[in-house]
Amino acid sequence: MDRQGDLTGTLDLASSVESLSLDAPSSTSFSGADPLSAAALFTSPSDLCFELDSFNDLAARGQWRAVLDKVYHARSLSILSTAPPHQQFVYLAIAVLALFKLRRYREADRELQSIDYDLDSPSLRYDSYPAAYPGRSGSMLPFAVRYFHAELPLRLDDDRAETLDRLYALLDLVRARIAEREASGGAAQSDLWRRREAFVIGTLCRHHFSHREFDVCLLLIRELLSKNPSDPALLSRLAFVQMQIGDLDGSKATFDRVATICRDRGGVQNENLLARNRALSLIAAKDYRAAVREYEACIERDPADVIAINNKALCLMYSRDLSDSIKVLEGALERVPTAAVNETAVVNLCSMYELAYANHVDVKKSLSTWIARVAPDDFDSSCTRV
Repeated sequence: MDRQGDLTGTLDLASSVESLSLDAPSSTSFSGADPLSAAALFTSPSDLCFELDSFNDLAARGQWRAVLDKVYHARSLSILSTAPPHQQFVYLAIAVLALFKLRRYREADRELQSIDYDLDSPSLRYDSYPAAYPGRSGSMLPFAVRYFHAELPLRLDDDRAETLDRLYALLDLVRARIAEREASGGAAQSDLWRRREAFVIGTLCRHHFSHREFDVCLLLIRELLSKNPSDPALLSRLAFVQMQIGDLDGSKATFDRVATICRDRGGVQNENLLARNRALSLIAAKDYRAAVREYEACIERDPADVIAINNKALCLMYSRDLSDSIKVLEGALERVPTAAVNETAVVNLCSMYELAYANHVDVKKSLSTWIARVAPDDFDSSCTRV
């Protein structure tokens, strides 16, 4: 675990996988080529996917094994054989999503084999089913499947180069769709693809950041900021990358921009973002006690702010207060387990146990047993290092 990444809580520049929603947006026009994104195609969730509400409920509770069971059960009963063709691809996306969450990448690969890895096959287009979709054209394949296809080489074979190639190819496809939508005047559809563009760029930033390719991160973040210059979260990420390359003056100027924006907007989320940014600057100056105070203010406003909880504990540890740092993380697990059962926080707590206790193996086993009872299916239990 990258300790600097643990400190900041800003390593994850991409959105979570759950943000790859299969729900159709509220647009009332269909421009032809969006995968599962035109409301004119589907008038209700059940039109988009059989039992979609049930899938969403299970996913929200982290019950990914149950999600898979429902997919396999539907297939075993041949429910999809009588459903409109697009539902087969929605079920494919749901299955691959669940397998990714469970880190069962070989099985996810086998799911993608069902379409022969050909994401632009004519069999995946509305045009190939004129009786079911009269007058409609474009791809039925959910965008999520394209994303998982891009990520798979890294997860399967540690092939980072192939994953980056696929992600940049996906970015090119997204930008082509944006250009098509803007040319046809489809504002709502263009906004959807803009969000997808930001998602893919965020994912690319995460990959490059993890290999300390900070110059590429800066270029990608600034490209996003050119389209949305007042996004405080994005500006904060820019400032953090600037800190990583030693541009302290630049990071301070960026943090000052964030402060101006957040003060005008108000709200707990913006107040906590400001406080975490101030804490980062204090950590850079090795003033850990002052940083702890900033994180305490965040936690007081939002007891489930897991970034503040984790970083407060680390600052206490760096201040040689190992006992209190352990109490912070253990207390959070008791008070807000749904937020604090987080791999980063848990791996840090286990590292503290190893420093503090001679019998740390037994202590970690107890923690692992408790986590197994409360954690969602996708929690990576290996982070306890038992």
